[in-house]
Amino acid sequence: MISEFQELSDKIDRLAEMTAALRRENAGLRHANAVLAAEKIGYLGLLAEAQQRVSALLDKIPADAGATTAPDDEAAQ
Repeated sequence: MISEFQELSDKIDRLAEMTAALRRENAGLRHANAVLAAEKIGYLGLLAEAQQRVSALLDKIPADAGATTAPDDEAAQ
């Protein structure tokens, strides 16, 4: 009977250790997730800035810049 109680006590101790380990792991994962979320926000800001710069450059390109023809093509017609 005593050995059964000791066995149960050992299982409870192991369960408590595993619970503490999982809590530590969970805290570490939450911290890592917060760091990644902050990085994501920073990268989204950089992406938005890059999109604005590209859009501004595209606005500076003349509308007929892509419709150029070679002089030989005009003479052949």
